[in-house]
Amino acid sequence: MKSHAAVAAVLLGSEELVQGVLRDIDSSGLSDAEKLLMHFLDKVNHDSPNITAADIAPLHAAGWNDEQIWYAITVCALFNFYNRWIDATGVCALSDDAHREGGKRSALGSYARK
Repeated sequence: MKSHAAVAAVLLGSEELVQGVLRDIDSSGLSDAEKLLMHFLDKVNHDSPNITAADIAPLHAAGWNDEQIWYAITVCALFNFYNRWIDATGVCALSDDAHREGGKRSALGSYARK
C-alpha cells in the first residue's frame, strides 16, 4: 500500500475502502457525492487551468459548499507541493508503518509526536 493510502486507511478506518478507491473510484464504497468530488480533484491534479464554473456546479448540486470545495482543492494542492518538494530535495520516504503511525496521531487530532 502506498504511504498516503496507509494514512488514509487509518484515518478512514478502512483499508478496504481505500483500496477500492485506488482500484476504481466509481465502483468503490464512496458515496456518489464523494465520487464526484474525487473526479473533480482529478481535474485539479491534471487540468486545473481549465476548471470553470461548469465544473463546480455539479459539486454544489451534490451538496458540497464553497468552503468544502476550497478545502478539498487546498489539501490536493498541498499534497502536490509536498510530494514535489520531497522528490526534488531527496528526502527519504517513510515506511508504510511510519505513515500508519502518523495517521493514528492525526486521527487523534494532532500531528505532534508523543
